[in-house]
Order: sequence, then C-alpha cells, then structure tokens
Amino acid sequence: MKILVLNGPNLNLLGKREPGIYGRQSLDDIMRDLEKEAGRLGVEIETFQSNEEGVLIGMIQEATDKFDAVIINPAGYTHTSVALRDALLACGLPCVEVHLTNPHAREDFRHRSLTVAACLGQICGFGGTVYKLALQALVEKVR
Repeated sequence: MKILVLNGPNLNLLGKREPGIYGRQSLDDIMRDLEKEAGRLGVEIETFQSNEEGVLIGMIQEATDKFDAVIINPAGYTHTSVALRDALLACGLPCVEVHLTNPHAREDFRHRSLTVAACLGQICGFGGTVYKLALQALVEKVR
C-alpha cells in the first residue's frame, strides 16, 4: 500500500512560524515520525509540500495511478480552494484531511473547510500526531 501525504502553504515554516499555535516541530520532524509509523504498519508513504495551489492539484491528479490513498493538510487552502476540493473528488482515492490545530476553536473564517467533504474524515487538534492517526485510519480502511 502506498499513501501520498500532501502539505499545503506555509507548513514548510513549522517550528519557526507561531510556535505557540503550531508547535516547535518542523515539518521534516513530523514527516520523519510518520515514516516510522508507516514502516511499523508495513506501508509506503511519499511526502510533499508546496505553497502553490496548482502544484498540489497536479500532485492529486497524478496520484490516481500511483497511490492507494491520500493524507492532506491543505493549510490555508482548506478555507478557500474549490479547485483543490474538485481535484480530491476527481482522483477518487480515499483521503483524510488533517490539521495540527483545531480550526473550530480558532478564528471564524477557519471553521469552514471546503475540502473536507471530499475526504473520508478530518483529524485535527493533536499536533503532529494527526498524521499518524490519519495513516492508521487509512490503512485500516483500505486494507
């Protein structure tokens, strides 16, 4: 089983950007932990981060023939990108949306996700652990 892990804008700044909100772990640290979990579960992951919406859409479109599932942290695009949502729906792969923080406990504009309806579910609010939880859920669902 092979799972694509996509990370959206500004997640490359984790560990430096607002550590009081997003924590001190870098994205690389979180992805290394996820690699270990993937090994434990006997699955392969490929991780990718981009600040560009079109690049993320391209990765989703190409995922159909290469991957069995997708984990996505759309970051700021969660609340704005109909195009990202459409790409997730079009690819037809099971997907879980993740967020390090709980967007429902933050500013009003973060309460609505345009992308979550294209996913099996959403895991949020547990820092980097959300990726491991999403991986475990997808492995169970796909197997």
